[in-house]
Amino acid sequence: MPQPLFLQNIIACIWDFDKTLIPGYMQEPLFAHYKVEPKEFWQEVAALPNYYRKSGLEMIASDTAYLNHILTYAREGIFKGLDNVTLRKLGKQITFYQGLPGFFDEVKNFVRDNSGYRQHDIQVEHYIVSTGLLQMILGSRIAPHIDGVWGCEFVEQPPLSGFRDRPKPQKRDRPNIITQIAYALDNTTKTRAIFEINKGSNKIPDIDVNARIPDEDRRVPFQNMIYIADGPSDVPVFSILNRFGGRTFAVYRPGSKEEFSQVNNLQKQGRVQSFGEANYTEGSQTAMWLKNAISEIAELIVENRERALGDKIGKPPRHLD
Repeated sequence: MPQPLFLQNIIACIWDFDKTLIPGYMQEPLFAHYKVEPKEFWQEVAALPNYYRKSGLEMIASDTAYLNHILTYAREGIFKGLDNVTLRKLGKQITFYQGLPGFFDEVKNFVRDNSGYRQHDIQVEHYIVSTGLLQMILGSRIAPHIDGVWGCEFVEQPPLSGFRDRPKPQKRDRPNIITQIAYALDNTTKTRAIFEINKGSNKIPDIDVNARIPDEDRRVPFQNMIYIADGPSDVPVFSILNRFGGRTFAVYRPGSKEEFSQVNNLQKQGRVQSFGEANYTEGSQTAMWLKNAISEIAELIVENRERALGDKIGKPPRHLD
C-alpha cells in the first residue's frame, strides 16, 4: 500500500477578519490617516455597480469594487503616496477584539500541552481568509500568530511592455504608489483558499489546487477545519465545511442586536453550527466552544490513528487458556 502524502494531524482554524477579529473594517486607519470620511467612501463604493451599468458594463464584481476605488483615490492624490509600505504601517493601528491575539497561541498551547495529542504530533494552525488588504493584516499585531493569510494585494510599479527583453528594470520618475490589483479575493473565491489548505497547496506549491487528490492524501481534511466568521458573505465557505464535516461558527459584536439577529438567523437556516460574541477571552462562550471543537477533532484524530496502528501492527500472539 502506498504511503499517504500527509499524516492529517493538523487542525486548521480559519478566520475571516473584518467584524470577526476586529469590531469594524480594517480600512479605518487608512481613512483616518488621509482624513477621509469612511461613510462617504463606502457610499461611493456602493454606488459603483449602478454607475458602471449605466455606462454600458454588464459584469461588475461588487465584492471587490472597493479595491478599484482605493486606486482611484491614490491616483487622484486623495490617498497621496499610498504604497504597500504605508498599508503595512497602518496595519499596526488595527484594534482587535478582547482576547486577541493571545487566544491564537492559547489554542496552540492547549493542544501542544496535551500528552495524548502530542504523542500523535497534533497541531493547530491559524489562517486568515479575508476580502480585506493583505498588507494591513501582515502589519497588524496578529501577524506573528498566524500560519498563513489570503487577502487582496496591490502592485506599485507594473513592468512596461516588452520588459522581458530588457536586461535591467527601467527607472521611473513616478512616485511609488499602488497602481494595479495583484490579487483579489471575493466572498466566493474564499473557497479556493479553503481547498488550498485542504490539499496542502499553501505549503507545497507543486501541489496544484485543481489537481485530483484522494481524500486520504489531503493535508488537512475538511473535518479537521473550523471556520469562524461574522455574516452572510461567508455562506459559501460555511456551506463547504458543513457539507464535508467541518465546524462552522459565527460571531457578533458584543451588545449589537442587529449582528446578534443576523448570526442567529444563520444558525436557524443551518448555515452555522453555533454562534457567540466576538470575545476570545478565557472562559467566554466563544473561547470555550472553539476549544471544545478543537478537542473533539483532536480526539477523532487520535482514535483514527490508533485504529490505523492497530490494523497495521496487529495484536501480539498469546498462549491459549
